[in-house]
Parts: sequence; structure tokens; C-alpha cells
Amino acid sequence: MRNLTTDQKIYFTLRLAVAMCFIGHGAFGIITKQIWCNYFGVVGIGHDLSYTLMPVVGTVDILMGISMLVYPTRAIAGWLVVWGLVTASMRPLSGEPFAEFIERAGNYGAPFSLLLLQGGVKLSFKQWFIRMDDHVAPDALTLTKVTAWLRVFGFMLLIGHGWLNLIQKPGLLNQYNALGFGNPGQTAQLVGLLEVLAALMVLIRPFKNILLVFIIWKITSELFYPKYEMFEWIERGGSYGVLLALWFAVKKAPAGAMLWPFKQTSDLKAY
Repeated sequence: MRNLTTDQKIYFTLRLAVAMCFIGHGAFGIITKQIWCNYFGVVGIGHDLSYTLMPVVGTVDILMGISMLVYPTRAIAGWLVVWGLVTASMRPLSGEPFAEFIERAGNYGAPFSLLLLQGGVKLSFKQWFIRMDDHVAPDALTLTKVTAWLRVFGFMLLIGHGWLNLIQKPGLLNQYNALGFGNPGQTAQLVGLLEVLAALMVLIRPFKNILLVFIIWKITSELFYPKYEMFEWIERGGSYGVLLALWFAVKKAPAGAMLWPFKQTSDLKAY
């Protein structure tokens, strides 16, 4: 990526993030992950039919993810925003904590940010289906909007995971126990507090050096799932991509810039 512009680095990071998220998610459909029955149940689909539909849904997810790698279009990115919101919503609707929806902000945030970077949604019908521009060069206001949304999504995914730690989600406690922590509950409380503080920093003032620490933490910590580790890690691609794209954007911004779309025009000219 040495010869790419910063705008292109943000673009390719988000493209890869979207692909990872939906390829990883689709893999669980192929595997027929049992908990998906709960989500199908939200719309009245029974146990047996759920297992029949899982590989179909999984295959579509994987194909959508691959399409973002080989021939990315705004139409697919738009669909993945909607699908990401729907699948994330199924978790609280099936009885899981609302934090599960927030923690998956990368799933819908990465394709949404990619759409913004490629001109938003006010496009002609034809523009939705032509290939995205790899030589993207957004104006200052567009890039500032993208950066602002990346901050919001970064805040959401970090505070959502921190929330799950604070309420001591059993899956997280099992991870800490497997890693050898003598008091998983206390570990979860500490990690949760640190992640909440990290989320606030990303929202209020993302410093690039500290942001890099959060990226490394997120990429590393998602490797600790006790089952299907690689698929779990790949599915979280939206989370890594949102934070990494934000890091590129912060690096490009002039010193002192707040990176919000309502900043003064004079500041935007320097961005």
C-alpha cells in the first residue's frame, strides 16, 4: 500500500473489511451455527427450516463478500448496510443484550462508510451498479463526513464490547478462564472499563498513536474465541476496518482538526 494515497488506503481498508465481515458471517451459515436458530425464530422460522436455510444464507453472504473484492458496486455495499443492520438487530430481538447490536457496528458501519467515500447515496440508478472507483479522491467535506462516521462506529463497537464485559457475558468469561485468569469476572470488569474509556476517546478525540493501540488490541483479542476461532476473527473484519480506516484519516488530518463535518470552511481547505 506504499504507493497508494491516504484516500485509497481508507477505501481499500473498508473494502477488505466488508468482504471479511460477510465471508466470515457466511461461513457460520455453511457450518450451521446452532444459535442462528434463535435469530430465524424472531421471524417465525422453525428449527428444521432454519437448518435448511442457514447454508443458503451463508452462501449468499460469502458471494456478497467476494463481490466486494473482485467487482465492488454501491448496490452491494448498500445491501450489506441493510443486511448488517438486520442481522445485528436479530440479537437483541431474540433476547440477547442490546449491547450485541452496538458491538457489531463494524458490520454495517464499514459498508456505510464505504458508500459515503464513493459519493453517498444520491446517485443515479446506473451509478449504483457500476464498479466503484479505485482511484477515489473525495473532497474535504466528504472525507470529513466519512471520518466523523468512522468515529461514531468506532465508538459503538468499542463501547458495545465494553458493555458486554461489564455485564459479564458468559462467552467472554469463558475466554478469560481459558486464558488462565483466576478471576474472570474481575478481568471482564477491568477490560470493560478500559474499552468504555477507549470508546469515549475515539468519539471525542482520536489520537493516532493511541488509536493504533486500540487497533492492535481489537485484532488480537478477537483471536481468543474458543471455537471456530478463524471464522470469528474474520467476521470481525468490519471492526478492524473501521478503526484502521479512522487511523488513516486521522493521520491525514491537519494538527488540531476536530474532524467533524460542521467544522469551519477554512479548516476544511487545509484537510
